Amino acid sequence: MDKTCHFARPVRDFLAYLRIEAGLAPATLDAYRRDIDDLLKFIEPQGVEQIADVTPRHVVEHLRDLHRNRHLQPSSIARHLTTLRVFFRFHQANGKLEDNPARLLEPPTRWKRLPGVLSPRKMKILLGGPSPESGRLWLRDKVMLELMYAAGLRATEVATLQVTDYNRTLGVLIVMGKGSKQRIVPVGKPAGNWTDEYLKTTRVELTRFEDGRDQGRLLLSNTGRPLERIAVWQIVRRCAKKAGLRDVHPHMLRHSFATHLLAGGADLRVVQELLGHADIATTQIYTHVDQTRLREVIRKHHPRG
Repeated sequence: MDKTCHFARPVRDFLAYLRIEAGLAPATLDAYRRDIDDLLKFIEPQGVEQIADVTPRHVVEHLRDLHRNRHLQPSSIARHLTTLRVFFRFHQANGKLEDNPARLLEPPTRWKRLPGVLSPRKMKILLGGPSPESGRLWLRDKVMLELMYAAGLRATEVATLQVTDYNRTLGVLIVMGKGSKQRIVPVGKPAGNWTDEYLKTTRVELTRFEDGRDQGRLLLSNTGRPLERIAVWQIVRRCAKKAGLRDVHPHMLRHSFATHLLAGGADLRVVQELLGHADIATTQIYTHVDQTRLREVIRKHHPRG
């Protein structure tokens, strides 16, 4: 008998709880599912057939395997451990386990890995990359980059924007973030003007099919369908390569958005709201990225600056 079937029901019940009771987004559910699948693939060859048979030793060895053989970063291993804690806690609360085998395990040290950021000069070069010579969808690519930087959007957030999420009069975007949390982010005139032009020209051409395939999305593919998240990555990399920039990914535009705001004197709490961070500790990492302003303050105000 396939041992996997012994875990199918516990996993299904847990994911149903996360989807229905906790209301987690599909992408978050997929991450939980992958983390649990990784554990099951590791422990099943060891003869573990029931969830009640999982011990702290199994969990420790699994985490060690993630580090030694899969070379995951401490932050990724910490996320795996968090998933397993929640998974076992759920089944303990439902009487399937006497104890949580991951409860007493300490997460690995999470080094403060500073996010990659483009300088204002390099960001200007990237935003100026798309042009009529780039192809018929150059304006769509331009709008995508402008909005990601102007509003600090994640790849998924920019891909799922609806036309109705853009308020031209107020110059704001209504963004659906992680955990289905909504936030309102203003966009500057450059991004707004390019978006207006795109809506009047390129998007009209892309919706010529008139069969509802666009689903009301703002950014569309060549076939008039919603732009996929993977396509956002591909477009950013293509535009960066054209601009002569290396190792640029979508999240770097979000990092640059936050860093440039703080470097310009923006309040940390405001940046937290704009990014949609639940915890300000997540936003604080950006205060370590750009030291230019701090050096300038010391130079001006310290007696021996």
